[in-house]
Amino acid sequence: MFKQLSVLTVSLLAAAAVWAAPVVEMTTNMGKITLELAPDKAPKTVEMFLYNARHGFYEGTIFHRVIDGFMIQGGGFNPAMEEKKVLTPALQNEAANGLANDRGTIAMARTADPHSARAQFFINLKDNDFLNHRTSTDPRGWGYAVFGKVTGGMDVVDKIAKTPTADVGYYEKVPTTPVVIQAVKIIREK
Repeated sequence: MFKQLSVLTVSLLAAAAVWAAPVVEMTTNMGKITLELAPDKAPKTVEMFLYNARHGFYEGTIFHRVIDGFMIQGGGFNPAMEEKKVLTPALQNEAANGLANDRGTIAMARTADPHSARAQFFINLKDNDFLNHRTSTDPRGWGYAVFGKVTGGMDVVDKIAKTPTADVGYYEKVPTTPVVIQAVKIIREK
């Protein structure tokens, strides 16, 4: 019986490992943020985010747009507000995945083109229902693809949200003291 129990335990642990979501730790100069990603809901987005993390793309980028009570956006500019060359192609929008832009979720930033997300992301500071997918027939209704959630360090996210901001050139709400992403480390891949 003991032998059967250990085989069952090993099988359950193996099954849990297969179904476990990827987890990343984002280290900033203001603290650490832990994110659990949702490859079952946004597979291409998660794949791209993990690719960028694996290749060090986010290291040295900043949270360049911070709007308290809305969101913090990062992953595309260095502290001099120079855009970093993106390694990945534009993604097909995965916002119609059933995940909502609720407080603590991470979603892809994009231009007016619904399929233009590449590397930049934002973390929602409140429930932002107006960013959710509504329709695929009108570009304004595509929404922003949520691909994970904060599972640790929401206090760091809230601290970043309180950072004083100013306009820099034609960029608005840029932190006056750079909030630097020092590393994005993959803690668990699957």
